[in-house]
This record gives sequence, structure tokens and C-alpha cells, in this order.
Amino acid sequence: MELAPGIHSLSQRKGGRVHAFLLDDGNGLTLIDTLYDTDAHLVLEEIGGMRKTVADLENIILTHGHRSHLGGARALKEQSGATVYTHEWEADIVAGERKAQPVSLVPQRPLRAYFPLQVGLALGLGKHPPCPVDNHVSDGDRIGPLEIFHAPGHSPGHLVFYWSERRALFAGDAIATWPEISAGWPAFNLNPKQHRESLRRMAEFDSEIVAVGHGEPIRAAGARQVRELVDGLGR
Repeated sequence: MELAPGIHSLSQRKGGRVHAFLLDDGNGLTLIDTLYDTDAHLVLEEIGGMRKTVADLENIILTHGHRSHLGGARALKEQSGATVYTHEWEADIVAGERKAQPVSLVPQRPLRAYFPLQVGLALGLGKHPPCPVDNHVSDGDRIGPLEIFHAPGHSPGHLVFYWSERRALFAGDAIATWPEISAGWPAFNLNPKQHRESLRRMAEFDSEIVAVGHGEPIRAAGARQVRELVDGLGR
């Protein structure tokens, strides 16, 4: 599904209605996250539907090192030779050298994400195929059409991205819209204080589109809805 010129949304039910985003700015393709399946077939089908080939995929940027977003990373890197980017803190998780930091086993909302997602992360289950990371990125870097922002809280090295020409914010798991719009899933936000500060920063962007890691993208009035989430955290 094309959200705006050059912004394609990809999704699957596995991994909690997980989403990835394929961007075409006319200078090669950039992929944000890689969905759950390890063969990357949904990403490859979308690339073909754009009348591109996997060789046109130049950049793979990962918001963070949780299993739902890493499934196709290795397959896509092997087939495309794309450069893989993460925050430094997440890189050894992506490379399979360290497990992601666990969350609590105590059930928290949304309960529809409790099993297998919360349980799996709490127990360190569900390994992804390790993928080497080529470069570390953080605040102020640019990859393809995107400006990169470090937005810790959900995880220490969580990243968000902004495409200013499209007024599109790619919020990763800092915001969720499944099963309802929320400031992420509380059980998975490792540092609530950092998470609130990251959301306040995200509310300053002039976003029309807000693309999230779990659930359908917000396609209109995105900035207003992010501000409402921030206001809700203050109550």
C-alpha cells in the first residue's frame, strides 16, 4: 500500500500486526525494518510490484532489536548487498551476539500481545537469523531521504525517522495503533521516563503521516494525534 508518493507500507499479522516501510526517493530504495518472516518474501514482492529489483535496495535501517522487526534482515542483506544501519546499542542484538533486554512476565495491556510476544521477549524466545550491521547511526544522521533521531525508552537504542518533504514520521514502537492507538505497549517500554521524553520530541515534528511498528499507519493529522498521546501521559 502506498501511503504517499514513495512511501510503501508492508504488513503481516505475525509479530503483532507488524509493519515495515519501503521508501523510494528516486535515488534507490530504503527499507525501515524487515517484518517477521525470515525469507522476506513480502518485501521482495513489494519491490517487484514497484517494478524494481532487490538490487535497488540500498539501505536497511532498523528501528530497534526486537524479533518482530528483524526477521527478513539477513535474507535481504544477502540478496541485495544493502547497507544495514542500527543504533550502536542495538547492533549486537541484530548480529545475534546478545539477547534483547527482557521484559516482565506480568501480563500488561494490550493482552492480545501477551502471548507469544510479551512472553517470548520475557523468556528470550524466538531467535531471528543473525544479520551483520554495517554502520551505527544516531541523532542528526541522514540515510536516503530520512533524518534520524535517537528516541530511547522502548529500548535504549530505539530510532525514529522523519522524511520532511513527505511530512512523514516513522515512529517504530514508540507509538502503536494496534489493537488501539497508544504510546507504545507499556509492557515493552523499558524506560518510561525516556519514552515520555522521546514522545514529547516527536510531537514537535510537523507530521501528517505517522507510520508505526504495530498497527496501521496514521494517515492524517499525525502531529495532533502524537500531541494528544503526550498530553495523555501527563494526566
